[in-house]
Amino acid sequence: MKTKSQNINLKYIVVSGLFAACITMTTAYLFHIPFPGGYIHLGDVLIYMVACLLPTPYAAAAAAIGAGLADLLTYPAWCLPTLVIKSCLVFFFTSRAPTFLCKRNYVGLVLASVFSPAAYGLCAVVLYGSIQSFWPQFAGTAIQSLGNGVIFLIVARAVDMTHLKQQMEKHVLT
Repeated sequence: MKTKSQNINLKYIVVSGLFAACITMTTAYLFHIPFPGGYIHLGDVLIYMVACLLPTPYAAAAAAIGAGLADLLTYPAWCLPTLVIKSCLVFFFTSRAPTFLCKRNYVGLVLASVFSPAAYGLCAVVLYGSIQSFWPQFAGTAIQSLGNGVIFLIVARAVDMTHLKQQMEKHVLT
């Protein structure tokens, strides 16, 4: 017979897996908003959402697996940096607040929007062997991060209005 703790861990693992699959699909293939030099995708929005919903280790696993698989399918050279960068993004957010939108998650959104472009810019320098590759990568990722931030704010507000987080914690994650 499983204990309550084992059931909760299994539920966290299942929800993490579902988010990882959704992150993979939206990052690699679905709902892209193109802009010159790149595109905004909903994968990072889902990373922010899972970071606000699940404990950090589960959210980090969902982010790393989902985004890593997306890059493995589309831009394999970026797979390893993405595994690290996307898993780090979840540390800026908290799942302990009763809503998705709270002071910590607003600050987390700003920090993620600075960290991600800077990290990808540094990785571009290493991957391409040129300091000149920093700014183009930084700029494209910054636009993507800002777009994802705006979409996250809209989605999180809508989700908070439905009290979905409280319902999930009450019925799914306990």
